[in-house]
Amino acid sequence: MDILVFGGTRYFGVHLVNELIKKGHHVTIATRGMTPDSFGTSVERIHVDRYDINQLKDIFKDKEFDIIYDNLAYSSQDIETLFNSLHCHRYILTSSNAVYPFQLNTKEDDFVAAHHVLKMGVRSSFSYDEGKRQAESAIVQLHPQQKTTRVRFPVVLGKDDYTKRLYFYVEHILKGIPMYIDHLTTSFSFISSHDAGAFLAYLSDKDICEAINACSPQSITLQEIFDYIEDHTGKKAMITSDGDKAPFHDIQSHSLNVEKAQNIGFHFTPLSDWLFPLIDFYICQISEDEHNI
Repeated sequence: MDILVFGGTRYFGVHLVNELIKKGHHVTIATRGMTPDSFGTSVERIHVDRYDINQLKDIFKDKEFDIIYDNLAYSSQDIETLFNSLHCHRYILTSSNAVYPFQLNTKEDDFVAAHHVLKMGVRSSFSYDEGKRQAESAIVQLHPQQKTTRVRFPVVLGKDDYTKRLYFYVEHILKGIPMYIDHLTTSFSFISSHDAGAFLAYLSDKDICEAINACSPQSITLQEIFDYIEDHTGKKAMITSDGDKAPFHDIQSHSLNVEKAQNIGFHFTPLSDWLFPLIDFYICQISEDEHNI
């Protein structure tokens, strides 16, 4: 298939592109050209600003794709900018569990984009969670004939996580840096960056035209993460009211139900099989950096 990917040069987008290449698809990555990639001659590249409708119309006016993967839509206007410029048989949007209220065992029907009040606006018009709701709503309400899959991820973690959210905890505990977080019993779902990319690619030949959750089926508390780091470093977390505000601060417990994804045959990596090795990787990385100072 002829596939176009927006957001394929970093993080889980890299894993998506690699998996699509393995599947034998013809892959084009749309990029501003600011982030180098390692795909070599395995992909085609088009330099374009995803958010510039004039560029999109000019570059893609004579092109049509079997699938467009969009990892870069954060608002209703982002959807309209793309759909007024490109044509595809199927559109796969990377969405988020942020569209849901915070709750455990969240199922896809707990947010129905068709019923959400649609408001047109750019990314800065909305909070992150509302922007994702608006992106989904624009697709469903303004383009009901378009075959679309909306993939809802929780927090994505991996060695390539440029936000360094998990790294923050390991670094602060290992270096004895005070941090502030209110509820260590908060429980989360996560997905590895590898699984995120692999699941998106898996959908390339699956006729799923609806919202679908994706994550490791288990959840974990911050206390369990802290306990593991402390046990494996001999260091104790320093939690103070004036410490650095930690990632996931003031977020309620939530998890995703992934029965729909499992029923189409995808097997997510168990949380403990990748999260704890990732913590070990960060411990070694930070320890080596400290030793080399």
